[in-house]
Amino acid sequence: MSAKRTLLTVDDVTGCWAIMPTPAKDDASDWRTEFSVDLDETARVANALVESGVDGILALGTFGEGATLTWEEKEAYVRTVVDAVAGRVPFFAGTTSLNTRETIRQMRIVRDIGVDGVMLGIPMWVEADTATAVQFYRDVTEACPDVAICAYANPEAFKYEFGRAFWAQVSDLPQIVSAKYLNMGGLYPDLNLSKRRIRLMPLDVDYYAAARIDPDHCTAFWTSGAVCGPEPAILLRDLMEKARKSGDWAEAKALTDRIGMTYKTLFPNGSFKEFSRYNISIEKIRMDAAGWMKAGPCRPPYHVTPEPILEGGRIAGQKWAELAESLRAGN
Repeated sequence: MSAKRTLLTVDDVTGCWAIMPTPAKDDASDWRTEFSVDLDETARVANALVESGVDGILALGTFGEGATLTWEEKEAYVRTVVDAVAGRVPFFAGTTSLNTRETIRQMRIVRDIGVDGVMLGIPMWVEADTATAVQFYRDVTEACPDVAICAYANPEAFKYEFGRAFWAQVSDLPQIVSAKYLNMGGLYPDLNLSKRRIRLMPLDVDYYAAARIDPDHCTAFWTSGAVCGPEPAILLRDLMEKARKSGDWAEAKALTDRIGMTYKTLFPNGSFKEFSRYNISIEKIRMDAAGWMKAGPCRPPYHVTPEPILEGGRIAGQKWAELAESLRAGN
């Protein structure tokens, strides 16, 4: 078991935060499979991400298949990542469940295993209003006051908009140090309403735009692309930091545009809603096509995806891998 750390703060959340999938064995799509996690690949990828220079790791969200793993699989995965990372960067494990008590139980277990925090969405069986969503976070922070939280603010996954009233209220919970954030249209008011006590982390391709809105606070981003080849994400972090110091944002913008080109086929019909319906299979096929890691097949029931949608993910993965290779070659 890793030694417990002091509760992280918003100031500890900077740079490039990679989101890992849960590597799957070849038979993971078969409901008869009792243990589907490829722990060897898990350890290899976690170590490789740290060695590549990422600033933190998030796991067990949507394409981390937190919803389709057994508890035994989830616990083994968390232990493997904690051991592989060995305290070199923060690791936040997903503990979203269908109710408050189960979430708290999982939070306490992964805390004792040695994670630095949790990535946590709201229970999703019944559509929540703001009072319910806020009370959920109040309850889990009361139960686990020594666990840092990255709020998993995905409106499609959790059937809740994570709107302005939400950020205004949860900003008073010091355990919520960051958020996996998607609502770029509402970023400026959400920054103000959260009193900048929460690091609102956009997707890699949105990081440039976020930093131009608030360069002093928007200093971290999340990326699933890092497991398609970490070079673009790491360079983006470095160019953004360089731009903050020099005031010249041209290089950062140019790389952002190149990253954006890899996303052209990722979202079916350009729709995030449609993408969210097949998120897990699209992302995992993207990762496998890129070739930096073996994400493996999807776990049931989310392994059923139309082939044209999968093809868009494959192309996106190949495009990211080409960009990574170009950057390695100095281009």
